[in-house]
Amino acid sequence: MPIEYLKKAKKTSSTDDLKTREIVENILKNLETSKEDGCIELTKKFDKYEGEIIVSKEKIEDIKKKLDQKTKDDVKFSYERVRKFAEAQLKNYGNNFEVELSKGLYAGQSLIPVNTAGCYVPAGRYAHIASAVMSITTAKVAGVKNIISCSSPKPNVGAHPTIIYTADLCGADVILNLGGVQAIAAMAYGFFGNAPADILVGPGNQYVAEAKRILFGKVGIDLFAGPTEIAIIADKSADPEIVAYDLVGQAEHGYNSPAWLITTDKSLAEVVIQKVPELIKDLPEFPKSNAEAAWRDYGEVILCENKEEMAKISDEYAPEHLEVHTENLDWWLKRLKNYGSLFLGEETTVAYGDKCSGTNHILPTKGAGRYTGGLFVGKFIKTLSFQRMTKESTELVGAAAARLSRYEGMEAHARTGDIRLKKYGYLK
Repeated sequence: MPIEYLKKAKKTSSTDDLKTREIVENILKNLETSKEDGCIELTKKFDKYEGEIIVSKEKIEDIKKKLDQKTKDDVKFSYERVRKFAEAQLKNYGNNFEVELSKGLYAGQSLIPVNTAGCYVPAGRYAHIASAVMSITTAKVAGVKNIISCSSPKPNVGAHPTIIYTADLCGADVILNLGGVQAIAAMAYGFFGNAPADILVGPGNQYVAEAKRILFGKVGIDLFAGPTEIAIIADKSADPEIVAYDLVGQAEHGYNSPAWLITTDKSLAEVVIQKVPELIKDLPEFPKSNAEAAWRDYGEVILCENKEEMAKISDEYAPEHLEVHTENLDWWLKRLKNYGSLFLGEETTVAYGDKCSGTNHILPTKGAGRYTGGLFVGKFIKTLSFQRMTKESTELVGAAAARLSRYEGMEAHARTGDIRLKKYGYLK
């Protein structure tokens, strides 16, 4: 029989989203210029608070002394179980597991792929065949059951034939002749008879990136993508010609693609600065115009005193692609922390990773390498937690949960513990 709503909600969790977004956008825009003073004023306005912003060590110690022991014990009870579960997650990263956190309290995680993925394959300035491989293949391996691919069509042709072939080979269930914002909307909203996407992935121009940003929350996305970036760390052992070629190799992506050289060798830097324009001049017209603008407006050459300084600068930039042309490559592998993908030694280059060497080329830009990596199977897999308990474990857990809820002022929460304590004979 068909489902029947005995009570239907008048609103959804997204009902107030537009109004909220406008308010938050205005606040954030103002705080960009007002900075700390703006934060203080908003705190006075909304929280009626005019005290210190950074909690002092003295304040923390004073609270430790004054807070009653039972409250501290209950907080520690919660902390110990959350920490133990997090440690089990780290130990079992990428696997299903279950662990006993305390007597009778079991918790675990299940790894479940999303049901539908929307894979965008750009084909405006260039036909990004490899992007179809990177997104669709990874989703398929992750176990996604329904994969929709979109790529912008050409007049009287449709999507690029090789992109269509590639998308089909890699496992796309549906291929749409759509590009731009309309493609992102079609996948997110489930147009043309398809299921709405649970996650949207793939590179694109600034309009595609903005559409994904706006829709984030309604759907998942791989990352907030900007123009392609390359940074090269080079010392005196580097080949300046190869360094120059690799910088130009990424600058052709677009007029706004940053290309950065970080080096301790001034003579190498000078050769590269001379060589790059020469290499650009020899390109076909379209990539030449892109690379000229990118190098002119976004190119940088940074001279450092030592390798530690080079590493520090690189980590501050957190480049999408990072090549290392130096001695002692293992030191760099251990030291560098922020990047999208790392290319160690002159034998490898960004183009290999972009096209066919195996690592994914859908990577974080604009400094996002500080907090995320690129597209990988895990982006398509939800890490879901579960728990189960014995009645006996309620004596400790139920009582602690009820007290913590009351500390927070959440009486209804507390009573869900009380009723179980009462039913199982632990509350008279």
